[in-house]
Formats: sequence, structure tokens, C-alpha cells
Amino acid sequence: MMGAMLLRVAVFLSLVALSLAAQPGVQTPRLEPFEMIWNAEGPFQADVSFLLDAPAGKNGFVKVLNGHLADGAGKRLRIWGVNFSFTASFPEKEFAPAVAAHLARFGVNCARIHHHDWRTPGGLIDASFPDSRHLSPDMLDRFDFFVSELKKRGIYVDLNLNVARAFQAGDGVKDTDQLGFGKAVTLFDPRMIELQKEFASLYLTHKNPYTGNEYRNEPGVALVELVNENSLIEYWARGRLQGDPPKTGQDPTWRDIPDSYARDLDALYQKYLASSVKTADVEAIRKEAGVATSQPLPRLAPAQFKAASALRFRTEAAFYVGLEDQFYQSMSSFLKNELKVQVPVIANSAHASTFTSYPLVSASSKLDAVDTHVYWQHPSYTRDANGKTTGFEIRNTPMVNEPEKSTIVTLHRSAVLGKPFTVSEVNHPYPNEYAAEMIPVLASYASFLDWDAIFWYSFEHSPALNWNSRYPGHFDIRQDPVKMSQLAAGALVFQRGDVAASRKTVSRTLAQASVLDSIREPASGAPLFTAGAQPGAFLQDDVRIASFDAPKTSNLPSAKAPYRTNTKEIVWSMDKGQGLVTVSSPRYESAAGFTINTPVRLKHLNLSLDNPFASVMLVSLDSKPISESTKLLLTTGARTANTGMKWNQARTSLVETGSGPMLIEPVTGAIRLSNMGKSTRLEIVPLDGAGRAMGPFETAEKILDGYRVVLRKHTTPWYVIRVWR
Repeated sequence: MMGAMLLRVAVFLSLVALSLAAQPGVQTPRLEPFEMIWNAEGPFQADVSFLLDAPAGKNGFVKVLNGHLADGAGKRLRIWGVNFSFTASFPEKEFAPAVAAHLARFGVNCARIHHHDWRTPGGLIDASFPDSRHLSPDMLDRFDFFVSELKKRGIYVDLNLNVARAFQAGDGVKDTDQLGFGKAVTLFDPRMIELQKEFASLYLTHKNPYTGNEYRNEPGVALVELVNENSLIEYWARGRLQGDPPKTGQDPTWRDIPDSYARDLDALYQKYLASSVKTADVEAIRKEAGVATSQPLPRLAPAQFKAASALRFRTEAAFYVGLEDQFYQSMSSFLKNELKVQVPVIANSAHASTFTSYPLVSASSKLDAVDTHVYWQHPSYTRDANGKTTGFEIRNTPMVNEPEKSTIVTLHRSAVLGKPFTVSEVNHPYPNEYAAEMIPVLASYASFLDWDAIFWYSFEHSPALNWNSRYPGHFDIRQDPVKMSQLAAGALVFQRGDVAASRKTVSRTLAQASVLDSIREPASGAPLFTAGAQPGAFLQDDVRIASFDAPKTSNLPSAKAPYRTNTKEIVWSMDKGQGLVTVSSPRYESAAGFTINTPVRLKHLNLSLDNPFASVMLVSLDSKPISESTKLLLTTGARTANTGMKWNQARTSLVETGSGPMLIEPVTGAIRLSNMGKSTRLEIVPLDGAGRAMGPFETAEKILDGYRVVLRKHTTPWYVIRVWR
């Protein structure tokens, strides 16, 4: 009792602090505690594990069929996944079953195993050796057991091969003290490529004693990824291939390649010029650069891009694209022909929202699927002289107000005709106050644009033993009441295809010159980086790249707000600069954005909310249309915060990160449900953080055209609606 009283006092004081911290003129929301519960006992009202086909891979290996992912029986497979990062991939054995069961209840059918190639105790690589060539038996055992528990419940895994491996002097690799993660260098250095193949062999031929399968022969593996956010092309454009010494305060993840590797790259470039470029063109470039025939031709630095001729710029750009292509082909051949990996292989992720994706995708799309990442307003970090993070800034504005720069357009710009399209990282990072828009909008458009996979980044970064009810950073969603409740609703929408796929596909062609020239386009050219681009077209039709080597770059159909999908189920409207995305389909309706300015009047869902910005999802739990369903899931979302969290005056950063428990801004107001068919009674069941019923239940008011539900009494982001018929 005393502990509960102290908790209530702490929460009250935190709310007072939040109120005092708000800048003048900014409305401070009412925030109340709500904790997600991951290791709970049932019964569960909001369990959507019926979506999963357990055990994972029971019909055989995942494959590509008719341009999409399919299971071994040829049934379409849509992956609704999350990332497990760092030590989260190695939960203690006593917790692994509960973690897997928790994921299944929320409809997660794949876990991307990411950032697990650290040295122990942070990852799989055994730090007791002076190299990075040995895997830790203890960490492997925890990982194997976790994979087996996931598989039992119908949850696949996506295995990443190279993310953050720290090469050691014992590996026979030079200048390891300057390499960091070795990004860019891993794509062309022969020794590092050899070591990556060795790691793949160690990892994928390891036999999991709990499943009885080597990972290369494990049907519970859905995908294998070669590298993560690793591009020579981007490194060139960012000026990281010159071999410059580390700069004060530089992010160690994205440091310049060491000088010795820059010289190796110079030598490779000279060989490329001699073997693959016309002599007359080489001489023309030499003349432009003022370099004699007897001297090596220098590579361009970003400051020289603008003045460089098309010939010189495109020649060097093609060199980097070719190196990436060679790496992908070599690694893919090794996996499939030597290791006999039987599932789709992904080359890399197109990952920079303010940089072109076309050169990278032109090479990566030659493998089995195209993958991409994007974050709405990824934090911009400040660092001290040693590169340690000391603070961050975000714009903290809603995506619904910028449809043409949205994550939807930025992601789908990379979709290629005839190839599965996967999104292995996406988020609206905490503490963005409009993040409640993320899952409703993305789940809807992902279904319309017929994506094959979407993985939220990240579910967790730490093992289950350390899980608590607070945001530790910007990216985990496990403790977020709004994102997690929406995760279950979105699983229904995406895996069942509750939003109809586009009725037509618009083929988009790119000239090779446009692909290469896009590298030196300024960030203001985002997201499409092509002349005459119409970003709004991606919000109307499924637009996919048909060629990277066409005679010319095609134009896209014109589009302006309100943007309506060709199925007429999604509408992205704007009213005086404020956006609202609504969806109306037989089994699913939703609204996300500024609902207070634009009345929401859908076939079934009608909203009159008190919150200026909110999201509401209404989805059938029994697969029947809303008008016939006897059980519906209703999620509501607005702001979330840590207890005691304090914004700076501009609301672009935090001066106090706060602690647990998590707080939510309850969505209040009236919801009217219309056209509910032959129904006699409607009951509202509020849910706790595990999806269990918490009382008291409430019978909705019967009105002329349906039912009226008033949201005021309960602090929760989600409800089950029972309908008597």
C-alpha cells in the first residue's frame, strides 16, 4: 500500500513538473501512467496470435514467387516484424518463452536479429580471442534457445551477417584501431570480404540443438541480409573515402576510412580506368583534372562535384556502383552456391532519406529483394571532443503535415518492379509528440502499396532481465503504450490485407545518367532526386522502378492534396496546413492527424475528440466486416512521455529524460459507430498493458444510427468492443 501511494505521489509530482516545464502558449496535455506488461498471464482479450502460422517454416523455406515473398507452400507471406538489437537477441533462457509469447500476441511474425555481431558480452563474437573469428558458445546457446521459442509460435527470424563487427589485429586486418565498423571498406577489401564469408559459414552452418537444424537449413529463417546501411556511394558523397584523420567530435560509427584503405581504393580506381573506360574518355578526364598520363588520376572530393564534368563524375560514380555490385554478387554466390542457403538474400538497405537511393538499389536489386530504411525526423546528435553523444535535436513536427516528404514516399521511391519490397527499419523516434500517426499511416499504405515486410525499429536493445517501463533512448517500442497497442491492430491490417492493394502499378524508368547524377543532387531534392518528380503520385498509385538504364527518366502522374488512393480507401487531406489520414475499408477504419479541425465521418467510425492531434484505429478481430463483427479492437493514441520528462523551451530536445512508468495522454471525446448491421448491444472493454480486460465494462449508448461511445473514464490506449447480434 505504501509503495503504491509513493508511486502515485511521484506521478503527481512528475505531472506538475511537466506542466511547469511547458513553454508559454503550448498546450500541456493531461498525462497519466500506463505500463505495458510483457510477461503477463492471460486470459487476453486482444491476442492476435491467430494470425501466425506456427511453427514458423512448417511448410518449407520462404521463397520469392511472382515478385513477392511466399512460404514453402506458395502462400503469400507478409512479414510484420520488429528488430531485436544488441543484447536483446540473447534473452535469459527463463525469459525467452515469455518474450516469444508476448511478440506472438501482438501479431509479430518475424524478428530481425540486428547488431548482434559485437564482442562479448555485447554480442556473438567471443572476446576471449585476439580476433573476431570465434563465436561465443554461451551467447550462441542463449540465441539458439530464443530462436527455438520464436519458431514454436510462428515467428521467423531475419539474420544479419555484418552490422557492427569490430575487426581485430588478430584477423590479419590493417589499421584496426582506425576502422570503427569498417563501413565502406568491408565492400572492397579482399581480406575483409574473406572474413565475412568465414563468419557467414561459422554462423549459418552452426546447428541449433533446440531445433535440430543448421541455420542454412532452418525453414524458420525468413531472410538473410549481407550488410546494413553500408555504402561506398554514400561514403563518397559524404567525403568519407579520402582517408582523412578522425575529426574532433566525429561520430565513430561514420568515420572516414583509414588512409591506407583510401590508397587501396585509389589503386582500384586506376585499374578500373585502365580496364573499363575508353582511352579517349580517360584522357579527357586527365585533361580536366590537370594530371599527366604518367600520374594516377585522383578521385573526386565532394567539394569538386559541382565543377566536375558529367564524364568525370559519372565515370567515378559508376566505379563505386560497380564495386558494390561485385561485393553483392560475390557474397550471394557464396551463400547460395557454397553454403546452400535456401532463403532469399538481401544485399543492403537503402537508408538515407536526404540522399539518393537509386545507385545503391540499381545494384542491390539484382539479389532477391529490395530493402530500405527511413526515420521520420531522426535525432541529430551533438557530441563532445571524443565523439560521445551529449545531446540531440529533433524538429518535433507531424508527418501528416508533409505528405510529399513522408516516410511513405521516401521508402517507396526504392520499390522495384517484380521484386519483393521490404522495410527492415522504420520509426518515428521518441520523444516526437506526433508519433501516434506512425503505425496507422504506415500499416495502411504498406498494405495498399503491397509491401512484403515491415520491421519496426526497434523492439528492444537490452535483454529481458533489464526491461522496465521507460524509454531508454529514441527507438525501442516495447514500453510505448500507444505504439504497442497499435502494433496489434496494424498486424491485423497488414497481414490480412485489410486495405486493398493498388489497382494499378505505374512503371517508372530511370536513365543511367539520372541514377548517377542524383548522387550530387542537394538534400533539397529529397525524397525523389529526379527532375519533374511528383512525390504525391506515390500516395495515389503503386509506383515502381522498371529500369535503371532506360533511354530517359520518365515523368510521374501529377498529384496534389487531398491524395486519394486509386482504391478510394485512403485519403490524405490537408486543411490550412494541417494533415489528416483517414482509411475506410470493410474490416478496418482509422484516422490519424488533426482530427479536431476536420470532422471524421467514415462509414462506421465517426469522431468528435477533445485532443487536437490523435489517432484512432478500429479493426475487426474476427475477420468479419465491421458491420458483421462480434469483436472489434479499438486503439486510441496521442502523446507519450517518461515520468518527469522535461522539454526544452523550443520543444526540440529534452532537459530531463525522466523515468518510469510511461505516461500517456488519454484520448477523450465521443466516438459514434454507425452502420453496425443487426446488432442489439455494444459493450466497451478497456484493456490493461497486456491486453487483458480491466473494469468496469461499459455499455454504449444506443442512438438512431448506431452507438455512441464516450471516452473519459479509463486511462488506456486500447479497448475491445463486443457486439451482440
